[in-house]
Amino acid sequence: GHPWLSVLLAVSWLLLQHTLAPVHLISAVLIGLVVPRLLHGFLPAMAPVRLVPAVRLLGVVLWDIVLSNFVVARLVLGPLSRPQPAWVTVPLALTHPTAISMLASIITTTPGTVSCTIDEQRRHILVHALDCSDTAQMAADIKARYEGPLLAIYEHTPDPTGDRT
Repeated sequence: GHPWLSVLLAVSWLLLQHTLAPVHLISAVLIGLVVPRLLHGFLPAMAPVRLVPAVRLLGVVLWDIVLSNFVVARLVLGPLSRPQPAWVTVPLALTHPTAISMLASIITTTPGTVSCTIDEQRRHILVHALDCSDTAQMAADIKARYEGPLLAIYEHTPDPTGDRT
C-alpha cells in the first residue's frame, strides 16, 4: 500500500478541521484507509527510499524555503530592487517518475522559482526564476542541492554528501 499517503490524508483532514473531536478522528482514519484503496489502480508502486539522504534533503529544502522567503520579500518590498526574471533549463539525470515529480515540487515550493514544464523526451525541466542573473549557475545549484540527493534517494546512486546507507 501507500502508508505515507494514508498518514498524510489523515493529518491533512485533522488540520483542515482544526479539532481533534472524536468524529473528526474517526473521519481522518477512514479517509486515510479508504482513499488510498480507491486510488490504488492510479498510484504507482512505492519506490524504496533511502532514509538518511531523504532527511538531509528535507533539511536543505526547509532551509532554502526559509531563506528564499527573505530574499523574495527583499526583492518585492525593496525600494531599489530590480529583479531579473529568467527561464532556466535544468537538464535531468533523474529517471524515476516520483523523483522527477519531487524535484518539480521542491522547485515550485521554494519561493522565487516555479517549475513550469517537465520535458521527458528532451530530459529537462523548465524553471521560471523571479530573479536570476546566471541561469547556468542556478541550474547547477538545483542539480547539486535537489537532484543529486533525489538520485541518491530514489535511484540509489552514490549520495553526493557521502552517505552510504
